[in-house]
Amino acid sequence: NLIMAKIQLNGKQIRVNQKITILDLLTKYKLDKLKVAVELNRVIIPKTQYKKRLIKNNDKLEIVQFIGGG
Repeated sequence: NLIMAKIQLNGKQIRVNQKITILDLLTKYKLDKLKVAVELNRVIIPKTQYKKRLIKNNDKLEIVQFIGGG
């Protein structure tokens, strides 16, 4: 039995495994950690923390993807 957490991701309510890290979430959505910025509960999270930072119930995440152009 997995314990699920209800979180808000870019304004949408979703459910995730409670033992998921930011890096796990990025992997799940096929996002390159080098091309995104992650804000957790209104705080920008350094990329070095993605592997360590667990997502908890009621967390609010904003993931912004950088798109190259020229």
